[in-house]
Amino acid sequence: MNRLTDFFGGVGREMKKVSWPKKKELTRYTVIVLATVTIMAVFFAVIDLGISSIIRLVLE
Repeated sequence: MNRLTDFFGGVGREMKKVSWPKKKELTRYTVIVLATVTIMAVFFAVIDLGISSIIRLVLE
């Protein structure tokens, strides 16, 4: 039990050393991540539709 207490005590001390982003930075990073995910999803959807169309043409 003592090792577990020491572990979580160490975790607490390390968390205080972390440089947390400010609200403005966090918002900016969140928008960048969401935009990147959206762009990649659209890109892969277009690629998927293109490959599906080519396969349908070949099989017909």
